[in-house]
Amino acid sequence: MQHPIRFGLKVSGQNSTIDEMRDCWQIADEAGFDHLWNFDHLAGVKSGGLESSIFEAWSLLAAMAEATTRVRIGCLVTGNTYRHPAVLAKTAVTVDHLSGGRLEFGIGAAHAEAEHTMYGIAGLDHRIGRLSESLQVMKLLWTQTRSDFEGRYFQLTDAIANPKPVQQPHPPIWMGGRGPATIKLIARHADVWNLTGIKDAAEAGELGKMLSEECERQGRDPGTLRWSAQVFWDGVDRGALRDDVEACLERGFTEMVIFPDVRATGGDLVSAVQATAVELAGLKSLAA
Repeated sequence: MQHPIRFGLKVSGQNSTIDEMRDCWQIADEAGFDHLWNFDHLAGVKSGGLESSIFEAWSLLAAMAEATTRVRIGCLVTGNTYRHPAVLAKTAVTVDHLSGGRLEFGIGAAHAEAEHTMYGIAGLDHRIGRLSESLQVMKLLWTQTRSDFEGRYFQLTDAIANPKPVQQPHPPIWMGGRGPATIKLIARHADVWNLTGIKDAAEAGELGKMLSEECERQGRDPGTLRWSAQVFWDGVDRGALRDDVEACLERGFTEMVIFPDVRATGGDLVSAVQATAVELAGLKSLAA
């Protein structure tokens, strides 16, 4: 099954103002990106440090829905442990309606140990099991009139969830991960597999092969699962960006998510996004 080549932009918003993020969303909407993403953290990550300013991801998605008109939007990826699945399912439906059916639903098992420790959030010790149950719960709430579920971590009793999503049966599910247990969940539940932190194209190809084999074991046509690569760009080396995207395309990835490094523009998020938008036409020509 052939899938169209699409290009997305990721804007984390760490240490950025709301006005700066609004500007970036408008740039992405007008430049022709196919999808636009934020991330889900409660405290700063990586070089920014834990004390960095971070806004709540799904509140931003609601604002993003209202600030854009055509680009699809999502969180890459939502940390499953941060929210009860019934609350997350309801939040996702709300954003799907606000955006007129433009939501891409990204979710992962969560990994930020410092955040869980600071806030006393449970779940990292059983994060794959919780993610499995959350996906089942949310799919029930999105698709069934009333739902019952009896799991180790979550329970539903004659549960009602209205309205249903604009997109039927539910928004496309994007899942990140590369471990064997996560690969099984991706094969079972995801519409799109998102791979981040790619060391080289060969590694990506091997992981993709593992995922395809797991799909076949579960009786799923591997061709129904789209592959997404999150490509980090230093904001300077245009040749490296094109090479990375081209290598991913050659390996069968059809959803490219470009994540520009704001440090290349002196910490100016808007300039980093503008620079990425300039590269978009050239990147699309690679897929022509």
